[in-house]
Amino acid sequence: MPAVSIVVPCYNGGQFLDALVASIRAQTFKEFETIIVDDGSTDAATREKLAALPPDIQVIRQENAGLSAARNAGFRAAGAEIVLPLDCDDTLEPTYLAETVPLLLRAADDVGFVFTYERLVGARSGIAEFYFNPFDQLFVNRLSYCLLLRKSAWQDIGGYDEAMRDGYEDWEFNIRLAKRGYRGICVPKPLVNYLVSSSGMLMNKSSRLHGALWRKMRAKHADLYRPDALLRLWRKNRGEPGKISLPVAAALLSMAMVLPESWFSALVHRVRRSRMAEGATLSTAASL
Repeated sequence: MPAVSIVVPCYNGGQFLDALVASIRAQTFKEFETIIVDDGSTDAATREKLAALPPDIQVIRQENAGLSAARNAGFRAAGAEIVLPLDCDDTLEPTYLAETVPLLLRAADDVGFVFTYERLVGARSGIAEFYFNPFDQLFVNRLSYCLLLRKSAWQDIGGYDEAMRDGYEDWEFNIRLAKRGYRGICVPKPLVNYLVSSSGMLMNKSSRLHGALWRKMRAKHADLYRPDALLRLWRKNRGEPGKISLPVAAALLSMAMVLPESWFSALVHRVRRSRMAEGATLSTAASL
């Protein structure tokens, strides 16, 4: 029985698999298994690369169903009680598992995950710093998608929402982790190398649909976005690391409700593009 299952969704990402596998092989912590979920890849080169992987890497094939469904399929197949979702175009530093797994194994049951900072590579460079504040999490995603998770926590909150095929599925997943009372431990080191691309899902799709996607999340978690609930949550977590004040939260909600969704999305997308051009740190999810 492995201590950790690394779950990697892959859709036409064959060009990244050599670097991915090399970073996994380089882990100093060796008690893990690797599961790659082929989410209906149509690219011949990707399919050939997947077929040629060594036998100790399990490949699951399914019809294209989106990132959430691919992650859920990998979690279901995981033999370990600790699971790490890792996108196929990202890589790990050699000590990632060695520095995170012992923390989760020793932690209390309500600690559902461990997260680290990320090193941005590709179209951007720099360090993306993360923190976990349940109040802030309702307005921006300040957690990496790459969480070392208890499988029981994933199961407890119902896995990733497979209806969210346009992005932000990790943001919504993280909201549910907080909603169920799970805490996280931060390792303030860039142990994940995150590939930044202007053609990636965040900038090319999710950002352009920000208004609609956030509206759906607010509707799904309407009990959290009531004024009285927001105030209670802010008071409870104001001692935690955070950057969203009550006035900023009110302004974001007001803009989302007053502006046409297309305008709100365009504004968010423009701010993100501007920050990329100026070299500001880009969150891997929905941070403004």
